[in-house]
Amino acid sequence: MSHSAPLRVDLLTREYPPEVYGGAGVHVEYLARELRRLADVRVHCFGAPRTEPGVTAYPEPAELAGANAALRTMGVDLAMAAGCAGTDVVHSHTWYANLAGHTAKLLHGVPHVVTVHSLEPLRPWKAEQLGGGYALSSWCERTAIEAADAVIAVSAGMMRDVLAAYPAVDPAKVRVVHNGIDTVQYAPDHGTDVLARLGIDPDRPSVVYVGRITRQKGLPYLLRAAHSLPADTQLVLLAGAPDTPEIAAEVEGLVDELRATRSGVVWVAEMLPKPDVIQVLTHATVFVCPSVYEPMGIVNLEAMACETAVVATATGGIPEVVADGETGLLVPIEQATDGSGTPLDPNRFVADLATAINTLLADPTRVAEFGSAGRRRAIDHFSWTAIADQTVQVYRSLLT
Repeated sequence: MSHSAPLRVDLLTREYPPEVYGGAGVHVEYLARELRRLADVRVHCFGAPRTEPGVTAYPEPAELAGANAALRTMGVDLAMAAGCAGTDVVHSHTWYANLAGHTAKLLHGVPHVVTVHSLEPLRPWKAEQLGGGYALSSWCERTAIEAADAVIAVSAGMMRDVLAAYPAVDPAKVRVVHNGIDTVQYAPDHGTDVLARLGIDPDRPSVVYVGRITRQKGLPYLLRAAHSLPADTQLVLLAGAPDTPEIAAEVEGLVDELRATRSGVVWVAEMLPKPDVIQVLTHATVFVCPSVYEPMGIVNLEAMACETAVVATATGGIPEVVADGETGLLVPIEQATDGSGTPLDPNRFVADLATAINTLLADPTRVAEFGSAGRRRAIDHFSWTAIADQTVQVYRSLLT
């Protein structure tokens, strides 16, 4: 690589706007945008032709029409690898593009970086669903990760999973670069039109929960803890999409019990648009995340970016996001080891949750300090600008 030419990076991904379905697609969209400040970025993706400069989309090979889906993916990957000629480094995202990265590494003699967003061995139920296709996807992922020059994990929790699933990987090759957040979009909104529409009183303190109604999100523990909150405190639940009729019924029962004893319980069951959520988060006195399982906990980051103090469970990736005693309070939890994350002593967890929330409700100065420290932390460590800088450092370390 000559010193005059900028670093050329080829990003390999299944998803890219306007075809984005999940977190990995969002990740590549923002990463590509920020990397363009630092490198010559080419994006190779699946699907319909794109008009954006430097972006090439690859259709499935006609000869594989009707073949197993994993085989069709591998066909696209081979075409993508051919398209990477002239690059300095290839960077693949998810098993859908890992084989493209691995093949390009061998073909062009360049380093291959893999970002791990999820892992095939942790989804064994796919074997029944996909049969031989799962054997192929697993082979693509394993081959690429074990031969990669660097593996980026989106949290320390994910790094532990990678090393457990693939013990052949040298731990020195695995780096943690967190998922990011758009801190321009997620920023304080001091308007009150959304509050008025939802029936939230801006002059009363509010405790806010945002999340689906699933066992892992721990909402019933918060609803039990809410009985111990001061009478003037509002409880705002942006909570929908229950996993099962059982947990839906449990949450409804707990909300009814609360409403019988206090005012200001606001429950919004439909998915609100992002700007509405941002205004509610901005006005929250405390944001609460009572999750019992959370690989990263991006919702805490969203609250922090809106300058809101956080109370969250000390589990999974949450302690990597929320700085205890600086941007929020972490609630300790002893959990079952059966994978459910259930607290061993639920009453203790509920009491500790209530104590942490009440500690902040009673201390407006600390709440304000946590809020501004949270926004600062979101910008310094989790903005896409910071993520892109850390990613380029990984590339450079492989080219010296």
